[in-house]
Amino acid sequence: MSMHRESGLHRNEPQKNDSQRYEIRFSGSGGQGIITLAVIFAEAVGVYSGKHVCQTQSYGPEARGGKSKAEVVISNTPIDYPKALGLDLLLAMNQAACDAYFFDLNNDGILVIDKGLVEQSPTSRVVAIPFTHIAREEIGQEMTANMVALGAVGLLSGQVDLAFLEKALLAGIPAGTEGMNSAAFRRGVEEAKKIHLAALPRSVACEEVV
Repeated sequence: MSMHRESGLHRNEPQKNDSQRYEIRFSGSGGQGIITLAVIFAEAVGVYSGKHVCQTQSYGPEARGGKSKAEVVISNTPIDYPKALGLDLLLAMNQAACDAYFFDLNNDGILVIDKGLVEQSPTSRVVAIPFTHIAREEIGQEMTANMVALGAVGLLSGQVDLAFLEKALLAGIPAGTEGMNSAAFRRGVEEAKKIHLAALPRSVACEEVV
């Protein structure tokens, strides 16, 4: 059966037509450090890369164990609308977030999932990395899964120098955790380097559903 993918935009929202605009949504559940990811990423882009950046996040009931999301909009020109209009990259750290936010992804966007926590992907245009497994088994702290994801997203998005991103990371975490978080970040980069984006399907707009 063929599945046609509807746009996630509301009719009263402006359309995304700036090719210089790049949109990322970090999503998962409360406690996974989703908002921290977005804040660090935006800091790296805005302070160190010199690009225009806008970061928004969701507070309220969803952030307390349900779905949590935070967005980063990046542009080489001033940003006139702060919210995402069509995601270029969606990070989903659990199944609920993947299911809820996939339809906001651009046709040529990239879905990045935690391989251990997202069992069903709605598209084959997906990058699956076991962020939580790596954090728990290799770094020794499951709570660093978000930093593993940060390294992967930093490389896959191509929007920020990784050295700047790590610098922003180290500036935004508690003293004494630098080594652990840096190791997690670098493992995420290593895993992302194994991915060949050119080998992914060209579009998520229409795919066959089995």
